Amino acid sequence: MQRGNHPIARDAMAYVLAGGRGSRLAELTDKRAKPAVHFGGKARIIDFALSNALNSGIRRIGVATQYKAHSLIRHLQRGWNFFRTERNESFDILPASQRVSESQWYEGTADAVFQNIDIIESYAPEYMVILAGDHVYKMDYELMLQQHVDSGADVTVGCLEVPREEASGFGVMHVDDADNITAFLEKPADPPAIPGNPAMALASMGIYVFRTKYLIETLRRDAADPASNRDFGGDIIPHIVRHGKAVAHRFSRSCVRAESEAVPYWRDVGTIDAYWQANIDLTDVVPSLDLYDRSWPLWTYSEVTPPAKFVHNEDGRRGAATSSLIAGGCIVSGSSLHRSLLFSGVRTHSFSSVTESIIMPGCEVGRGARLHKCVVDSGIAIPPGLIVGEHPEDDALRFRRTKSGICLITQPMIDRLEA
Repeated sequence: MQRGNHPIARDAMAYVLAGGRGSRLAELTDKRAKPAVHFGGKARIIDFALSNALNSGIRRIGVATQYKAHSLIRHLQRGWNFFRTERNESFDILPASQRVSESQWYEGTADAVFQNIDIIESYAPEYMVILAGDHVYKMDYELMLQQHVDSGADVTVGCLEVPREEASGFGVMHVDDADNITAFLEKPADPPAIPGNPAMALASMGIYVFRTKYLIETLRRDAADPASNRDFGGDIIPHIVRHGKAVAHRFSRSCVRAESEAVPYWRDVGTIDAYWQANIDLTDVVPSLDLYDRSWPLWTYSEVTPPAKFVHNEDGRRGAATSSLIAGGCIVSGSSLHRSLLFSGVRTHSFSSVTESIIMPGCEVGRGARLHKCVVDSGIAIPPGLIVGEHPEDDALRFRRTKSGICLITQPMIDRLEA
């Protein structure tokens, strides 16, 4: 299929909700919002939603930020500054700025759009695509936009087909045979099945398509309701289901897959375990998510770095990496890496080993250190000789260790070791 230059997408604006902390990622989001967390050896989580919009042909994008937004805003300014107004393109970063009242920040996902209605109206898009900025997937929003137009829906909701026993953690759509949504249930104990497929349910992806005029009217009505929590999933969508026409769009219809990708890929990397697993999966010979698909590129900030370098070639002191992703600016000096990801500017010193671990930018792994199943936050110097991932009891006392044995290492944890 020929992608890009889609007429409906060119009449749309993508609005990315990127203000959440993502508290289930624990200390990893102490200094950044979840959408700003590093992913895949080079990118940030938000780059997936933004790249999907760009690759789908959408040329007007807004990003609403709130929680500890500095690193996210810096990334957006560096990596997404190529939009040109003379081509009818725009890219707006929209921090919570008390534009409605002097005491009001974004009170919910719907309020994060409502407070910027004037900016949206100034661009006059025909359609609005509301996106979450914290999921990992590849999707052509043009196909969802086309369904929205063809169906005459007031809102089209992006949905995942998930096993019913897993759906209780999502907002779940009850649909008829034509995928019209008849009920929206928030984290139901007994999720309704898809018609004709009793083992599966339709879970909301947090992706919504509206005609802009209808969305603005709906947001203004919701803002005037003192009982509302100003939330799309909790207020806006249920109201439309009851009083309008809401239609489900199945992710399987618009997911983008390279030839090597066997099944539709979508991940909520909202826990340390899920985040670790999604990154480590990229080291597989044939990964479930293909970052090398040039027909649907992952756009991000490309640092100017020297090539990765591997030095020393002696028994026991050989710079080597297997089944790993190594970013530019890394120096692997007499150390071994296996099934790991090194972001830019990481240095691993002689006799150290890193296995099944994620090392974020600017870290240094000291001489003789051993890291196994670790997530190391950015800019950390791992002390020489430190061993993590081999002694569960010791790890649990020093670091955040999950039930599955993944250890998160942050600077305050290292500081306590050295105190």
